[in-house]
Amino acid sequence: MKLLVTGFDPFGGEKINPAWEAVKELPDTILDSEIIKLEIPTVFNKSAEVVKAAIHKYQPDVVLNIGQAGGRFGITPERVAINMDDARIPDNEGNQPIDEMIQENGAPAYFTQLPIKAMVEGVKAAGYPASVSNTAGTFVCNHIMYQVQYMIATEFPNVKGGFIHVPYIHEQVVTKSSMPSMSISDISKALEATLVKIVELKDQDDLKLVGGAEH
Repeated sequence: MKLLVTGFDPFGGEKINPAWEAVKELPDTILDSEIIKLEIPTVFNKSAEVVKAAIHKYQPDVVLNIGQAGGRFGITPERVAINMDDARIPDNEGNQPIDEMIQENGAPAYFTQLPIKAMVEGVKAAGYPASVSNTAGTFVCNHIMYQVQYMIATEFPNVKGGFIHVPYIHEQVVTKSSMPSMSISDISKALEATLVKIVELKDQDDLKLVGGAEH
């Protein structure tokens, strides 16, 4: 089994992105499965072009994109991506699409094929906070999750895709009062726990566990 795991470069004035820093620390193999690590730009459309080229190059079974969600307390696998770009801030090349569809002929939304409930349980069992998220936002994180799902629907039907948001790391919150954070090492270990579950359940359904939210 081959898994392509990506992390974004820094954005929004930050000097570091915990997504890529944690991805870099992942092992090269997990349960005999190959882990391919790739940094991608926090740029609408270009991020998808980079990932698509990597899918052609590496022919992965799974594409897992990782992004920063400052303010979240734990590891949050995303359930769904929506067909909408609505950028609160510009991306790293100054693009700021407002209320724009990502793909004119795409579905209103796509759901991940990954076992997000099992992934959450795996992270908790490893000793880290985690929960299912039902919104990937409307910035480049949602954009890349949607674009990968669109690629799966239209070009790569044998690939599974998903997205995980991770918190700030400690050095990012020195001047951000009361903002939660985790260490790079802990985020990486938590991500490894999700990858273990992806590999273990590659031919199985997700666990049937409570993971919803009231709001």
